[in-house]
Amino acid sequence: MKNWQSKRYWLVGASDGLGAALAHKLSRAGAEVIVSARSEDKLNDLVAALPGRASAQTIDVADDASVAAAAKAVGQIDGIVFLAGVYWPFGATEWDAEKATAMADVNFTGLLRVMGQIVPDMVARDQGHIVITSSLTGFRGLPGSIGYTASKAATMSLAECMYADLHKTGVQVQVINPGFIKTQLTDKNDFKMPFLMEADAAAQEVFEHMSGDSFKKSFPWLFSLVFRGAQFLPDWLYYRIFA
Repeated sequence: MKNWQSKRYWLVGASDGLGAALAHKLSRAGAEVIVSARSEDKLNDLVAALPGRASAQTIDVADDASVAAAAKAVGQIDGIVFLAGVYWPFGATEWDAEKATAMADVNFTGLLRVMGQIVPDMVARDQGHIVITSSLTGFRGLPGSIGYTASKAATMSLAECMYADLHKTGVQVQVINPGFIKTQLTDKNDFKMPFLMEADAAAQEVFEHMSGDSFKKSFPWLFSLVFRGAQFLPDWLYYRIFA
């Protein structure tokens, strides 16, 4: 188990939902929490509600200058959790170019921007903790999920590449692959979502993973078996079942 006391953790994409719930977990454990998102009002409300030392820093992960300025303002940190994401459900037959690009630019390229500001310093110090949020959808392509699924597959791949490079150093890399979490994003879905989790329950899963040494956690466990197992199906069978 990690000692969270006096550790500085930057949560990017933490104004509500999973990020806000995780901020509470880390704050109660003794960490200093810096929460970031675009909404200053939501961030200030969250900081006021946290039990421990906390501060807010606005950021737009789709903007290079905003990311650089936020990283400079936050300063040296012990760990970072990237949770920023946007989502609109649609498929290739109803392609929305603006929304598809936004999902790629926030969910994946935004991650690259933030890591570009954080990773070099952690590598130089040979110390740090990086947690990347992907999704169960990232394991294999799904219908009606242009933009989101592809961006989450990219985040998972990036986490795997970083782990391959850094797992023998003092910089710990972890990735989380949640299923459906009740947030303003999943509220956009008009279909039944199996194993839908409340944000607090999902945050507990993330916190427990962060407290350990393993690289990847996919949850809920039973639901994750569907996605992990689908990787091994031949294309003709996979698309007959899922497409």
